[in-house]
Formats: sequence, C-alpha cells, structure tokens
Amino acid sequence: MKVEIIKNKAIIKEDGKTISYATFIKKEDNIIDINGVFTSMKYRGKGLAKMVLDGLYDYLKENNIKAIPTCPYAVTYFERYQEKRDVLVEE
Repeated sequence: MKVEIIKNKAIIKEDGKTISYATFIKKEDNIIDINGVFTSMKYRGKGLAKMVLDGLYDYLKENNIKAIPTCPYAVTYFERYQEKRDVLVEE
C-alpha cells in the first residue's frame, strides 16, 4: 500500500477509499504539527497507522520539513522509533 500526501493529510487508500490517515497543520514554513492519526475500524491492528507515519516521515525527510507530534499515537511512534526523531523540532 502506498502513502499519498494530499493537502494536510498522509493517506492510505484501498479501492479508492481512504482507510488510514495522519493529519497535520502547517505551523511555519518548514514545520508541521502532526495532530491526528486514524484507521478505519475494519483495518485496525494491521500496522496501517505506522505505515502512514512511515510515509509521512519519508515525505518530511525528502522535503526538509520538521515536525511537532501532538497526537498521542504520533508521540508514541517517535518514542518507539528513535531513528526517525531526526525530523522532529529540537526541544
């Protein structure tokens, strides 16, 4: 499954329908706030939320954008995957 960045969302679709996504708000030119992660009930427990954040991470790296995770899932993601903290705004 491929992660697409559309407007202020990183999304995964199946059969044309969004099944998992992360939302973010632009805070400054190169800083976003990851403020939500959602997966449809039917697809939970299959690693899609992680996949969405992995795709968003790649997008951030490629575009030299930093992030502030405020969504609890995103906070946990960056705590669990320390090697991906390089895209976070330094505290």
